[in-house]
Amino acid sequence: MIEVEVENRSGVDVDESGAVALACHALAEEGLHAAELGVAFVPPDEIRALKSEHLGIDEATDVLSFPIDGLDDLPEGVPRALGDVVICPQVVGDEWRWPLVHGILHLLGYEHGDAMERREQEILERAA
Repeated sequence: MIEVEVENRSGVDVDESGAVALACHALAEEGLHAAELGVAFVPPDEIRALKSEHLGIDEATDVLSFPIDGLDDLPEGVPRALGDVVICPQVVGDEWRWPLVHGILHLLGYEHGDAMERREQEILERAA
């Protein structure tokens, strides 16, 4: 079973149920059917602080990913804790779908490049 916990601290309305549905779809597209994922929508000052603390870059950004288990082998029966995707709605505007999929793919080991961009597009097209 895929469990997605969404927290909205951004101060703006976000389609939380839509985020859960898209996250579950993206994970299923990647062959995961049992995992835990956290999604947080945060204000610009919070994502800026996170980027500064973890990447040494002092600027607000659209999305950050914080992996936990990745795709490492786990003992039987232990749920896979993928990690957290943090999105700033004030940076991305109403289009949070791409940053969510992008962040999830980073948790699964994808790096920026053509293969990641193709996979993002495929997942978003199939979710429509």
